[in-house]
Amino acid sequence: MKKVQYILLFTVLFFPLIGNAQKELSLRPADTTRMVINPNAPAKAAFFSAVLPGLGQAYNKKYWKIPIVYIGLGIGLYSYTWNQGKYHLYRDEYKKRLAGTADPNHPIYGGKSDDWVIRGQKFHQRNRDLSALITGAIYIFNIVDANVDAHLMQFNVN
Repeated sequence: MKKVQYILLFTVLFFPLIGNAQKELSLRPADTTRMVINPNAPAKAAFFSAVLPGLGQAYNKKYWKIPIVYIGLGIGLYSYTWNQGKYHLYRDEYKKRLAGTADPNHPIYGGKSDDWVIRGQKFHQRNRDLSALITGAIYIFNIVDANVDAHLMQFNVN
């Protein structure tokens, strides 16, 4: 009988405390202001970046990212055009050698072998193609960045 009394006393004394503790631990925010979410904003930002690189970042008001986009694209395009020019120089020299009209006293190619000219041509062709891939990846990254940034602007952290 004493056991039942202790259990009853324990339940009566501590049950209200457990109920109050649960009310205080509510995860509901005190401020219930609502933010308007525009579901088209990420698509619009991605479209703007696809039309003109950096425009999606301007739409998201992340102006500091625009120079990064243009520096990346500029370096990629410069590398592409430089390697394209070098590739054509080596290719033209090899064509001259095949035709027999190469200058043996040329300051760059004069004392070099045909194998050296072919390796130089392949080297610059590979780097040209790699530059094109990297420039395309930077362009796609620009679009993805604008889209993800627009999505995260709508994320409520409160």
